[in-house]
Amino acid sequence: MKLPVDPTTLESAIAIIRKGSGVDLSSYERSFFAKSLEKRRQATSAETPSAYLKLLSEECVEAEVLIRSLHVTYSEFFRNPLSFALLKELVLPSLAEKRVLDNLNEIRVWSSGCATGQEAWSVAILLDEMRASQEFPIPFRIFATDVSETNLAVAQAGVYSSEAMGNVSWRHLRKYFSAQGDSFRVVPAIRDRVDFSIYDLLDQETICPSASIYGHFDLVLCCNVLLYYNSESKRFILDKLRRCLVSGGYLIIGSTERQCVESVTGFRAVAPPAALFQKIGKIE
Repeated sequence: MKLPVDPTTLESAIAIIRKGSGVDLSSYERSFFAKSLEKRRQATSAETPSAYLKLLSEECVEAEVLIRSLHVTYSEFFRNPLSFALLKELVLPSLAEKRVLDNLNEIRVWSSGCATGQEAWSVAILLDEMRASQEFPIPFRIFATDVSETNLAVAQAGVYSSEAMGNVSWRHLRKYFSAQGDSFRVVPAIRDRVDFSIYDLLDQETICPSASIYGHFDLVLCCNVLLYYNSESKRFILDKLRRCLVSGGYLIIGSTERQCVESVTGFRAVAPPAALFQKIGKIE
């Protein structure tokens, strides 16, 4: 597939950003980066790629805008029906049963690349519903991270437009949201169970967000994140996620990213064709 921007221009843009901002964009998948670069060129009315590179090198504001444009902001409540059905009927009950048998304290979840938070709140709703049906309720804690401060500000506020509630059932809407004009706000009952923080999945020094202290997650969600990175970065991220999962812990990814996990070791598919995998081996 022909890129909208030639490879030389891409490498020049990466070098300019690295020199001016200290941010390395080489980890991004090339076609995604090329499309983003071309969109910014058109938005600035730069007539040629060379003209845009000149602008990029001279205007730090444009460099910041380009970097932000690479951050994924789109999210939905209960985005993948099959994955969330398996969470509700299979994964979460099995985690709760294991907690009872092992006499452990809480179910720990990491929503990595959480964007504007809908994924984390969706999982929190399912976990809270499950607790309500248990004789001995199992507590839970969700750690939700993203590289974008803008995304996290929306996620932490927990306020969403009526249009964003399309996948939320009437029962969930009444129980877990309070109306605020034309918007809906997540109720305190689950707000207190989700911790939002900045974290870069490509961080070389850590395998989990510092807010979680030690990782040991029972469930990690990394949906529609891997497809934006090159092969080397995908492998790095998947190795990090595998290492922070407990033995037998679960990983959920985007439905178009199955091949990314199937091509690495350390996971087994749980319910093909669902994008649900289970860690093989012990925690590291």
